[in-house]
Amino acid sequence: MCLAVPGQIQSLVASEEAPTTARVVFGGMTTDVSLAFTPEANVGDYVIVHAGCAIALLDEAEALETLEAFRALGEGMASAEPS
Repeated sequence: MCLAVPGQIQSLVASEEAPTTARVVFGGMTTDVSLAFTPEANVGDYVIVHAGCAIALLDEAEALETLEAFRALGEGMASAEPS
């Protein structure tokens, strides 16, 4: 199963090795992500990330709705664990 996760671009990281890279935050965790498939992305944009690559841009409302669904799913799974 594959999962793509929305995150917000905090900064662009330029280097000769990876000229299209951004630092993206996912609920407090930050990681570097390739923007090779989304070169139009900028600081503040939300992107869907799969396997270290931003594969699409998302509008803020859609990104926040998806993040809330992930949070609710996580809470539901935690409460379903046997005690």
